[in-house]
Amino acid sequence: MAGLKSLAKDTVIYGLSSIVGRFLNYLLVPLYTAKMSAESGGYGIVTNVYSYTALLLVILVYGMETTFFRYSNKEGENPDKAYSTILTSVGFTSLIFITLVLAFISPLSSALGYAEHPEYIGVMAVVVAMDAFQSIPFAYLRQQKRAVKFALLKLLFIVLNIGLNLLFFIVLPELYRNHPDFISRFYDPTIGVGYVFYLNLVCTSIIMLCLIPEFRGFKWYFDSKLLRRMLSYSMPILLLGIAGILNQTADKILFPFIYHGIDAKAQLGIYGAASKIAMIMAMILQAFRYAYEPFVFGKSRDKDSKESYATAMRYFIIFTLLAFLIVTGYLDIIKYIIAPDYWEGLKVVPIVMAAEIMMGVYFNLSFWYKLTDQTMWGAVFSGIGCAVLIAVNVIFVPIYGYMACAWGGVAGYGSAMLLSYVIGQKKFPIAYPIRAIAGYTVITAVIFIAMELAKSTGTWTQLMINTVLIFIFIAIIIKCEKFPFRKLLQRLH
Repeated sequence: MAGLKSLAKDTVIYGLSSIVGRFLNYLLVPLYTAKMSAESGGYGIVTNVYSYTALLLVILVYGMETTFFRYSNKEGENPDKAYSTILTSVGFTSLIFITLVLAFISPLSSALGYAEHPEYIGVMAVVVAMDAFQSIPFAYLRQQKRAVKFALLKLLFIVLNIGLNLLFFIVLPELYRNHPDFISRFYDPTIGVGYVFYLNLVCTSIIMLCLIPEFRGFKWYFDSKLLRRMLSYSMPILLLGIAGILNQTADKILFPFIYHGIDAKAQLGIYGAASKIAMIMAMILQAFRYAYEPFVFGKSRDKDSKESYATAMRYFIIFTLLAFLIVTGYLDIIKYIIAPDYWEGLKVVPIVMAAEIMMGVYFNLSFWYKLTDQTMWGAVFSGIGCAVLIAVNVIFVPIYGYMACAWGGVAGYGSAMLLSYVIGQKKFPIAYPIRAIAGYTVITAVIFIAMELAKSTGTWTQLMINTVLIFIFIAIIIKCEKFPFRKLLQRLH
């Protein structure tokens, strides 16, 4: 029980930083959508380039985050030696990546559709290499239970990024109109969307400086034999990660190549902006993941570990379903995060959120093969899910546009989730509360349908009805889970 309390505390810290950070980061969505019209395709470029960087980040980390947690908790292994060896390895491969990209920047930019702006690719290559290297000291902070420093650094990046974006997209353009000669020393309006990438580079560099203390205080090792053992563990995780991130980004990477309309970047921008609203689920998943990975590996030797995993899954489902209802119930208010010319994409929000929930369940289920060192299973499940997603996109995007992207996510994550559960129950059985989870899912579906029907009543009436429905869901959860609120209130008094 103490372990679950620790998990809850760390989740709150990671969650606050993640939720507050993502909320602050959402300020960039109305900023970008206001300054880059849907027709211009500017936000489509941002969506597309960041999708590539997300994929590259997984490749450049090659499973070493999870490998570090495994080997720092594995009996007979030296945590400092594991950390130092991984840090050296990831730093070396990141440096090779930067060198290769800059050496072949022209043909690479042309192949990706950015022949006129190779600087976008070059800058983001440096950013993603630095992010990959930084992921190891960030993992070290998590392993050391230093959640506060982790959270503060993540928030620092976001605050810096937002501040600089506000400066370069609002303040300086306004000053440029009145004082072009002076402001042109700091600002060039022709760069436009390029500032998104340049400012990211500046912020990432500052965080790198802040992480310097994490490169000290331990004896540096590089153990080639240990690295080979760790690579044998991490390579399946890399395949798993590639398949997993493709489930999140393949639609945005493929869309410009398979969509038949002439406005591919514009349509991608609409889909990307609308999907941002659904990312509140990603906040919850990210916060849970940051706390849950160290918890799982640290709990693995306890007798009640399986019971704890089942309980964690139960409450994960409850809170993600509640988040789903809150976002869909108040979508008419939340939609103002993006500019009105992007609102036509709002219909993807419930679908994308459902896919995110499936991804979260899959993440919860994934620990059976990580704990049993059978990580190849994860690569198989995610690979199948990715293949399903890509097939749905390739077949249906030319017909249905970005709606096929949204449903492709559901199909991909759903396939991986079901496969992991079925095989996992044979290899590493855990008594998950399936009946309760199914019951809460059905209740959520019924309430969502009622919310959809309430749309015909008018905006304010609909919002009141949705509020009542959300409280009904909460009341059902309280009654079914028998939360001891009286005891809690007595303790508070």
